[in-house]
Amino acid sequence: MSRSPVAPMYDPPPARRTRPRVAITLGDPRGIGPEVAAKALALRELSDEADFVVIGPEASMPPAAEGIETFAIASWHPTAEVSAAGRVAGEAVRIAVEFALRGDVDAVVTAPIDKAAFRAGGWHYPGHTEMLQKLCGVPAVGMMMAAETTLLGGGLRVVLATTHMALHEVFNALTPEMLVEQARLTDTALRDWWQIKQPRIVLCALNPHAGDGGLFGDEEARVIAPAVARLRSAGFFVDGPIPADTVFTRALRGEWDAVIAPYHDVGMAAFKTAAFGHGVNVTLGLPFPRTSPDHGTAIDIAGRGVADPASMIEAIRLALRLARSFDTKRLFH
Repeated sequence: MSRSPVAPMYDPPPARRTRPRVAITLGDPRGIGPEVAAKALALRELSDEADFVVIGPEASMPPAAEGIETFAIASWHPTAEVSAAGRVAGEAVRIAVEFALRGDVDAVVTAPIDKAAFRAGGWHYPGHTEMLQKLCGVPAVGMMMAAETTLLGGGLRVVLATTHMALHEVFNALTPEMLVEQARLTDTALRDWWQIKQPRIVLCALNPHAGDGGLFGDEEARVIAPAVARLRSAGFFVDGPIPADTVFTRALRGEWDAVIAPYHDVGMAAFKTAAFGHGVNVTLGLPFPRTSPDHGTAIDIAGRGVADPASMIEAIRLALRLARSFDTKRLFH
Protein backbone atom coordinates (compact mmCIF):
# COMPACT_ATOMS: atom_id res chain seq x y z
CA MET A 1 0.00 0.00 0.00
CA SER A 2 1.20 3.51 -0.71
CA ARG A 3 0.11 6.90 0.52
CA SER A 4 0.39 9.52 -2.19
CA PRO A 5 0.56 13.28 -1.59
CA VAL A 6 -1.27 15.78 -3.72
CA ALA A 7 0.58 15.77 -7.02
CA PRO A 8 -0.08 16.93 -10.59
CA MET A 9 0.73 13.47 -11.90
CA TYR A 10 -0.38 10.07 -10.68
CA ASP A 11 1.70 6.98 -11.39
CA PRO A 12 -0.76 4.08 -11.51
CA PRO A 13 0.10 0.38 -11.34
CA PRO A 14 0.98 -1.43 -14.58
CA ALA A 15 -1.84 -1.20 -17.11
CA ARG A 16 -2.31 -4.95 -17.48
CA ARG A 17 -4.46 -6.36 -14.68
CA THR A 18 -6.57 -9.43 -14.16
CA ARG A 19 -9.32 -8.10 -11.89
CA PRO A 20 -11.27 -4.86 -11.48
CA ARG A 21 -9.72 -1.79 -9.90
CA VAL A 22 -12.19 0.52 -8.19
CA ALA A 23 -11.83 4.09 -6.90
CA ILE A 24 -13.68 4.88 -3.67
CA THR A 25 -14.18 8.50 -2.62
CA LEU A 26 -14.76 9.07 1.10
CA GLY A 27 -17.36 11.82 0.76
CA ASP A 28 -17.80 14.47 3.43
CA PRO A 29 -15.18 13.65 6.08
CA ARG A 30 -17.54 14.83 8.84
CA GLY A 31 -20.02 12.09 7.91
CA ILE A 32 -20.10 8.30 7.97
CA GLY A 33 -18.53 7.85 4.54
CA PRO A 34 -15.03 7.05 5.86
CA GLU A 35 -16.48 4.63 8.43
CA VAL A 36 -18.71 2.64 6.08
CA ALA A 37 -15.94 2.54 3.46
CA ALA A 38 -13.48 1.13 6.02
CA LYS A 39 -15.99 -1.47 7.21
CA ALA A 40 -16.79 -2.54 3.66
CA LEU A 41 -13.14 -2.78 2.62
CA ALA A 42 -12.42 -4.97 5.65
CA LEU A 43 -14.57 -7.71 4.12
CA ARG A 44 -12.50 -10.51 2.62
CA GLU A 45 -15.14 -11.22 0.00
CA LEU A 46 -14.52 -7.79 -1.55
CA SER A 47 -10.74 -7.65 -1.17
CA ASP A 48 -10.48 -11.05 -2.83
CA GLU A 49 -12.35 -9.77 -5.91
CA ALA A 50 -10.79 -6.41 -6.69
CA ASP A 51 -8.15 -3.79 -5.97
CA PHE A 52 -9.14 -0.41 -4.55
CA VAL A 53 -7.89 3.16 -4.60
CA VAL A 54 -9.34 5.15 -1.69
CA ILE A 55 -9.41 8.93 -2.25
CA GLY A 56 -9.88 11.47 0.52
CA PRO A 57 -8.13 13.34 3.33
CA GLU A 58 -5.31 11.55 5.16
CA ALA A 59 -7.14 11.65 8.49
CA SER A 60 -10.09 9.70 7.03
CA MET A 61 -8.19 6.86 5.36
CA PRO A 62 -9.01 3.21 6.20
CA PRO A 63 -6.42 0.95 7.85
CA ALA A 64 -3.62 -0.40 5.68
CA ALA A 65 -4.51 -3.64 3.92
CA GLU A 66 -3.46 -5.75 0.96
CA GLY A 67 -5.04 -4.56 -2.29
CA ILE A 68 -5.96 -1.11 -0.93
CA GLU A 69 -4.05 1.92 -2.13
CA THR A 70 -4.75 5.34 -0.64
CA PHE A 71 -4.51 8.69 -2.37
CA ALA A 72 -4.50 11.52 0.17
CA ILE A 73 -5.58 14.75 -1.49
CA ALA A 74 -5.54 17.28 1.35
CA SER A 75 -5.11 17.72 5.05
CA TRP A 76 -8.37 18.13 6.94
CA HIS A 77 -9.29 18.42 10.62
CA PRO A 78 -12.70 18.17 12.33
CA THR A 79 -12.31 21.76 13.55
CA ALA A 80 -12.01 23.06 9.98
CA GLU A 81 -14.74 25.15 8.38
CA VAL A 82 -17.66 23.38 6.76
CA SER A 83 -16.45 24.64 3.39
CA ALA A 84 -13.20 22.70 3.85
CA ALA A 85 -15.12 19.45 4.18
CA GLY A 86 -17.10 20.22 1.03
CA ARG A 87 -13.99 21.21 -0.87
CA VAL A 88 -12.10 17.98 -0.09
CA ALA A 89 -15.19 15.87 -0.85
CA GLY A 90 -15.51 17.43 -4.29
CA GLU A 91 -11.81 17.17 -5.03
CA ALA A 92 -11.94 13.44 -4.32
CA VAL A 93 -14.69 13.04 -6.90
CA ARG A 94 -12.77 15.08 -9.46
CA ILE A 95 -9.68 12.92 -9.05
CA ALA A 96 -11.65 9.67 -9.17
CA VAL A 97 -13.24 10.74 -12.46
CA GLU A 98 -9.81 11.63 -13.84
CA PHE A 99 -8.54 8.16 -12.94
CA ALA A 100 -11.58 6.50 -14.54
CA LEU A 101 -11.36 8.51 -17.77
CA ARG A 102 -7.69 7.59 -18.09
CA GLY A 103 -8.47 3.91 -17.54
CA ASP A 104 -6.55 3.74 -14.24
CA VAL A 105 -9.70 2.41 -12.53
CA ASP A 106 -12.67 0.50 -13.93
CA ALA A 107 -15.41 1.92 -11.72
CA VAL A 108 -16.02 4.64 -9.13
CA VAL A 109 -17.89 4.34 -5.82
CA THR A 110 -18.70 7.59 -4.03
CA ALA A 111 -19.53 8.00 -0.34
CA PRO A 112 -22.17 10.64 0.53
CA ILE A 113 -21.58 14.38 0.37
CA ASP A 114 -23.31 17.19 2.22
CA LYS A 115 -24.74 19.39 -0.52
CA ALA A 116 -24.55 22.62 1.47
CA ALA A 117 -20.91 22.00 2.39
CA PHE A 118 -20.23 20.92 -1.19
CA ARG A 119 -21.46 24.25 -2.51
CA ALA A 120 -19.67 26.19 0.24
CA GLY A 121 -16.49 24.41 -0.82
CA GLY A 122 -16.73 25.86 -4.32
CA TRP A 123 -18.45 23.03 -6.21
CA HIS A 124 -21.46 24.58 -7.92
CA TYR A 125 -23.43 21.45 -8.74
CA PRO A 126 -26.71 20.23 -7.20
CA GLY A 127 -25.07 16.89 -6.44
CA HIS A 128 -22.82 14.06 -7.58
CA THR A 129 -24.88 13.25 -10.68
CA GLU A 130 -24.62 16.69 -12.22
CA MET A 131 -20.92 17.00 -11.37
CA LEU A 132 -20.16 13.65 -12.97
CA GLN A 133 -21.97 14.65 -16.15
CA LYS A 134 -19.98 17.88 -16.40
CA LEU A 135 -16.61 16.27 -15.66
CA CYS A 136 -17.21 13.48 -18.18
CA GLY A 137 -18.60 15.80 -20.86
CA VAL A 138 -21.55 13.53 -21.67
CA PRO A 139 -24.77 14.95 -23.12
CA ALA A 140 -27.15 13.21 -20.71
CA VAL A 141 -27.11 11.15 -17.54
CA GLY A 142 -29.66 9.22 -15.54
CA MET A 143 -30.02 8.58 -11.82
CA MET A 144 -31.02 4.99 -11.12
CA MET A 145 -31.70 3.51 -7.71
CA ALA A 146 -31.06 -0.22 -7.88
CA ALA A 147 -31.57 -3.07 -5.44
CA GLU A 148 -31.03 -6.66 -6.50
CA THR A 149 -33.05 -7.79 -3.47
CA THR A 150 -35.52 -5.81 -1.35
CA LEU A 151 -37.42 -6.19 1.91
CA LEU A 152 -40.25 -7.61 -0.19
CA GLY A 153 -38.01 -10.14 -1.92
CA GLY A 154 -37.93 -9.04 -5.54
CA GLY A 155 -35.46 -6.61 -7.07
CA LEU A 156 -36.30 -3.03 -7.96
CA ARG A 157 -34.70 -0.43 -10.25
CA VAL A 158 -36.07 3.11 -10.30
CA VAL A 159 -34.80 5.87 -12.60
CA LEU A 160 -35.56 9.44 -11.54
CA ALA A 161 -36.51 11.40 -14.67
CA THR A 162 -36.04 14.67 -12.78
CA THR A 163 -33.66 14.73 -9.84
CA HIS A 164 -32.66 17.61 -7.58
CA MET A 165 -35.22 20.33 -8.24
CA ALA A 166 -38.20 21.92 -6.53
CA LEU A 167 -41.47 20.12 -7.12
CA HIS A 168 -43.05 23.11 -8.87
CA GLU A 169 -40.24 23.00 -11.46
CA VAL A 170 -40.99 19.41 -12.43
CA PHE A 171 -44.03 20.32 -14.51
CA ASN A 172 -41.94 22.38 -16.92
CA ALA A 173 -38.94 20.05 -16.87
CA LEU A 174 -40.94 16.95 -17.76
CA THR A 175 -41.14 16.69 -21.56
CA PRO A 176 -41.60 13.82 -24.01
CA GLU A 177 -38.04 14.37 -25.27
CA MET A 178 -36.58 14.11 -21.77
CA LEU A 179 -38.53 10.93 -21.00
CA VAL A 180 -37.39 9.37 -24.28
CA GLU A 181 -33.80 10.25 -23.41
CA GLN A 182 -34.07 8.73 -19.92
CA ALA A 183 -35.69 5.58 -21.29
CA ARG A 184 -32.93 5.19 -23.86
CA LEU A 185 -30.25 5.58 -21.18
CA THR A 186 -32.07 3.01 -19.05
CA ASP A 187 -32.39 0.54 -21.90
CA THR A 188 -28.68 0.85 -22.75
CA ALA A 189 -27.63 0.32 -19.12
CA LEU A 190 -29.87 -2.70 -18.68
CA ARG A 191 -28.47 -4.25 -21.85
CA ASP A 192 -24.78 -3.42 -21.38
CA TRP A 193 -24.40 -3.59 -17.61
CA TRP A 194 -27.13 -5.97 -16.44
CA GLN A 195 -26.97 -8.11 -19.60
CA ILE A 196 -30.76 -8.05 -20.11
CA LYS A 197 -31.39 -8.80 -23.78
CA GLN A 198 -34.84 -7.17 -24.00
CA PRO A 199 -35.33 -4.67 -21.15
CA ARG A 200 -38.88 -4.00 -20.02
CA ILE A 201 -39.39 -0.40 -18.92
CA VAL A 202 -42.43 1.39 -17.51
CA LEU A 203 -43.12 5.11 -17.16
CA CYS A 204 -44.77 6.06 -13.88
CA ALA A 205 -47.61 8.58 -14.02
CA LEU A 206 -47.25 12.08 -12.58
CA ASN A 207 -50.80 12.68 -11.35
CA PRO A 208 -53.09 10.62 -9.10
CA HIS A 209 -54.69 7.72 -10.96
CA ALA A 210 -52.65 8.70 -14.06
CA GLY A 211 -54.79 11.83 -14.40
CA ASP A 212 -58.05 9.83 -14.50
CA GLY A 213 -58.87 10.89 -18.05
CA GLY A 214 -57.82 14.48 -17.48
CA LEU A 215 -59.71 15.07 -14.23
CA PHE A 216 -56.49 15.44 -12.24
CA GLY A 217 -54.11 16.81 -14.85
CA ASP A 218 -53.23 16.30 -18.50
CA GLU A 219 -49.51 15.48 -18.28
CA GLU A 220 -50.15 11.79 -18.86
CA ALA A 221 -51.85 12.44 -22.20
CA ARG A 222 -49.74 15.44 -23.19
CA VAL A 223 -46.26 14.34 -22.06
CA ILE A 224 -45.95 10.72 -20.96
CA ALA A 225 -48.12 8.92 -23.54
CA PRO A 226 -46.35 10.59 -26.51
CA ALA A 227 -43.00 9.50 -25.08
CA VAL A 228 -44.24 5.92 -24.75
CA ALA A 229 -45.55 5.95 -28.32
CA ARG A 230 -42.27 7.31 -29.66
CA LEU A 231 -40.24 4.70 -27.81
CA ARG A 232 -42.47 1.84 -28.94
CA SER A 233 -42.20 2.96 -32.56
CA ALA A 234 -38.39 2.83 -32.17
CA GLY A 235 -38.56 -0.79 -30.98
CA PHE A 236 -38.30 -0.35 -27.21
CA PHE A 237 -40.41 -2.42 -24.79
CA VAL A 238 -42.10 0.37 -22.82
CA ASP A 239 -45.38 0.60 -20.90
CA GLY A 240 -47.14 3.50 -19.23
CA PRO A 241 -48.25 5.75 -17.88
CA ILE A 242 -49.04 3.56 -14.87
CA PRO A 243 -50.22 5.15 -11.59
CA ALA A 244 -47.63 5.47 -8.84
CA ASP A 245 -49.80 3.63 -6.33
CA THR A 246 -49.50 0.36 -8.31
CA VAL A 247 -46.47 0.57 -10.59
CA PHE A 248 -43.81 -0.15 -7.93
CA THR A 249 -45.66 -3.18 -6.53
CA ARG A 250 -45.98 -4.62 -10.02
CA ALA A 251 -42.29 -3.96 -10.73
CA LEU A 252 -41.33 -5.75 -7.50
CA ARG A 253 -43.27 -8.75 -8.78
CA GLY A 254 -41.10 -8.79 -11.90
CA GLU A 255 -43.41 -7.23 -14.49
CA TRP A 256 -40.75 -4.68 -15.54
CA ASP A 257 -36.97 -4.38 -15.26
CA ALA A 258 -37.04 -0.66 -14.41
CA VAL A 259 -39.50 2.08 -13.50
CA ILE A 260 -38.95 5.66 -14.68
CA ALA A 261 -40.38 7.96 -12.01
CA PRO A 262 -41.36 11.52 -13.01
CA TYR A 263 -39.82 13.23 -9.97
CA HIS A 264 -37.42 12.55 -7.12
CA ASP A 265 -39.62 11.81 -4.14
CA VAL A 266 -42.24 9.60 -5.78
CA GLY A 267 -39.42 7.29 -6.88
CA MET A 268 -37.25 7.58 -3.78
CA ALA A 269 -40.09 7.11 -1.29
CA ALA A 270 -41.14 3.86 -2.90
CA PHE A 271 -37.57 2.65 -3.40
CA LYS A 272 -36.34 3.34 0.12
CA THR A 273 -39.47 1.83 1.65
CA ALA A 274 -38.71 -1.41 -0.18
CA ALA A 275 -34.91 -1.40 -0.11
CA PHE A 276 -33.41 1.00 2.43
CA GLY A 277 -29.96 -0.21 3.42
CA HIS A 278 -29.68 -2.41 0.35
CA GLY A 279 -30.11 0.19 -2.37
CA VAL A 280 -27.47 1.62 -4.67
CA ASN A 281 -27.39 4.84 -6.67
CA VAL A 282 -26.12 4.20 -10.21
CA THR A 283 -25.33 6.98 -12.68
CA LEU A 284 -26.38 6.06 -16.22
CA GLY A 285 -24.76 7.52 -19.32
CA LEU A 286 -21.17 7.77 -18.07
CA PRO A 287 -18.20 6.11 -19.83
CA PHE A 288 -17.61 4.04 -16.68
CA PRO A 289 -19.79 2.56 -13.90
CA ARG A 290 -20.38 4.79 -10.87
CA THR A 291 -22.31 3.70 -7.79
CA SER A 292 -23.04 5.16 -4.36
CA PRO A 293 -24.89 4.14 -1.17
CA ASP A 294 -28.55 5.11 -0.92
CA HIS A 295 -28.13 7.13 2.30
CA GLY A 296 -26.76 10.53 3.29
CA THR A 297 -23.84 11.68 5.40
CA ALA A 298 -25.52 10.96 8.78
CA ILE A 299 -23.25 13.48 10.47
CA ASP A 300 -25.20 13.06 13.72
CA ILE A 301 -23.86 9.51 14.22
CA ALA A 302 -20.43 9.93 12.61
CA GLY A 303 -17.48 8.90 14.74
CA ARG A 304 -19.50 6.64 17.03
CA GLY A 305 -18.72 3.41 15.21
CA VAL A 306 -22.40 2.52 14.74
CA ALA A 307 -22.88 3.28 11.03
CA ASP A 308 -24.32 0.40 9.01
CA PRO A 309 -22.09 -0.34 5.98
CA ALA A 310 -24.70 -2.49 4.19
CA SER A 311 -25.48 0.00 1.43
CA MET A 312 -21.79 0.78 0.83
CA ILE A 313 -21.10 -2.95 0.57
CA GLU A 314 -23.89 -3.28 -1.98
CA ALA A 315 -22.56 -0.26 -3.89
CA ILE A 316 -19.12 -1.87 -4.17
CA ARG A 317 -20.58 -5.25 -5.12
CA LEU A 318 -22.67 -3.70 -7.87
CA ALA A 319 -19.74 -1.59 -9.11
CA LEU A 320 -17.72 -4.80 -9.49
CA ARG A 321 -20.56 -6.51 -11.31
CA LEU A 322 -21.07 -3.61 -13.69
CA ALA A 323 -17.33 -3.24 -14.29
CA ARG A 324 -17.13 -6.86 -15.36
CA SER A 325 -20.09 -6.44 -17.72
CA PHE A 326 -19.23 -3.03 -19.12
CA ASP A 327 -17.12 -3.05 -22.28
CA THR A 328 -15.23 -6.20 -21.26
CA LYS A 329 -12.86 -5.86 -24.21
CA ARG A 330 -11.57 -2.64 -22.66
CA LEU A 331 -11.29 -3.84 -19.08
CA PHE A 332 -8.30 -5.53 -17.50
CA HIS A 333 -6.13 -4.90 -20.58
